Amino acid sequence: MFSLLRRGPGRLTPQQAQQQTSDGTAVLVDVRETPEWNAGHASGALHLPLSRLVAGASLPAAAQGRPVVAICRSGHRSRQAAKLLTGRGVQATDVTGGMTAWAREGLPVTGRGGSGGVIA
Repeated sequence: MFSLLRRGPGRLTPQQAQQQTSDGTAVLVDVRETPEWNAGHASGALHLPLSRLVAGASLPAAAQGRPVVAICRSGHRSRQAAKLLTGRGVQATDVTGGMTAWAREGLPVTGRGGSGGVIA
């Protein structure tokens, strides 16, 4: 599931990420900035912008001690986040294609206030 490859943390498809986070195997952490998060995010995801993670912020309490699946808009920032977290000893992976692929596969996206969201 969370294979650690020589070149870095593993990657999941949106379907694999949704399965692992919905069954409680892992926690989905969205690393996009606040305006992007407010526009639309995966239901049940936690929010921690990459900029804060790079600055040394800790994972949200609900994610501490658990495997983490990072997600962003396209997969670039989440890849960085997974590498950073792995370096901190966290079991982390990321979603190939990010929220763009997540939405394209018809997985749920929630906007600010629980309404239908869009990917920004």
